[in-house]
Amino acid sequence: MQLTITGYSTALFSTWYFIDEFGLLFDAGDGMVASLLQKSRRVNHAFITHADRDHLTGLLQFNQLNARPGFPLIYYPANCGSFPAFENFARQFDPQSKGSQWLPLLPDEEIWLRNDILVRAIKNGHVPSPEGIFKSCGYKLIQVRKKMKPEFAGCSGAELQRLVEEHGNAFINNEVRTTLLGYSGDTPVEDYDRWNNCEVLIHEATFLDEKLSGPERANKHSRLHEVMEMVSQLNVGKLVLGHFSSRYHPDEIDAAIKNLCEKFAINIPVYRVLPGQTVNNILGQVPVNR
Repeated sequence: MQLTITGYSTALFSTWYFIDEFGLLFDAGDGMVASLLQKSRRVNHAFITHADRDHLTGLLQFNQLNARPGFPLIYYPANCGSFPAFENFARQFDPQSKGSQWLPLLPDEEIWLRNDILVRAIKNGHVPSPEGIFKSCGYKLIQVRKKMKPEFAGCSGAELQRLVEEHGNAFINNEVRTTLLGYSGDTPVEDYDRWNNCEVLIHEATFLDEKLSGPERANKHSRLHEVMEMVSQLNVGKLVLGHFSSRYHPDEIDAAIKNLCEKFAINIPVYRVLPGQTVNNILGQVPVNR
C-alpha cells in the first residue's frame, strides 16, 4: 500500500506526521494545523509519543477545530500526567471542545481504526522510567488480513460456513499481519528487531555526530549512523529520516545520508524531512540516495 505522508520534524521545535489514507496523526507539534489546513479536520485518531512540548503543542488548536461528539480520539502513554492536565486546560479554555476523547495507552496495546487496520503502541527509552511505568513510545500501523489455512482450500462454501459456525473463524483462517508503517518517535536506537519488516519506517536521527560530549552524551535520541546501521540489518521497504537538529545544514544532512548508505550498502529508498521544512507526500519525493 502506497501511503501519502505529510510531515514536519525539527528537533526541539516541532514534529508531526499525517497519514492521508487513514486520517491519522502521529504527534502534534506546533504549526501542524496551519500546515495541513482543512486536512487537519480529517484526523479522527491522533497518537502522541510523549509529553515533550515539540510533540504536543499543536494539540490545543487541533482539538479546538476538530472537537465533535466522540472525536477526535487522542492517545498517549498512560503514565504521562501532562496529558490529563492538558485535557483539563483545553476543556476550560475551549468549553465547546468537550466531544474529544483523551485516552491513555499501555505498552503493546492495540487500537483498531477499522476492521483490518490497527495501531500498536511500542514502548521506548526516550523518557527513562521504572518497570511498569509507560511514558514514551513509538507506534506501528498494522494491516490485518485473514488467510485460509491450506487444509481447507478444497472445501465448499457451505462446508466452510459450517466449520466457522461450529469452531469460529480462527479455525479455518490464519491471521496475517503486515506492518505498513513504523514510527519511532523520539528514541535511542535500542532493539533492532523492533522495526523489522516495516514497509515504511519513519525514524528520528537527531545527531549527525558519531561522538557526543557533555550533556548530549546522555541524550536519549538517535544518531544518524546508528539508525543507518540498524536499518542495514533489517527488512525495511522505505526509510524516512527526521527530527534532525537545526544546527545542521541541509547539504550536510544529505551528504551524511549518502555516505552512510554507501558505507552500510543500503539500497532501499531513503527520504528525509529537513529542519524547518514541511514536506508534502514524503514518499513522492526523490530519495536522497538516488
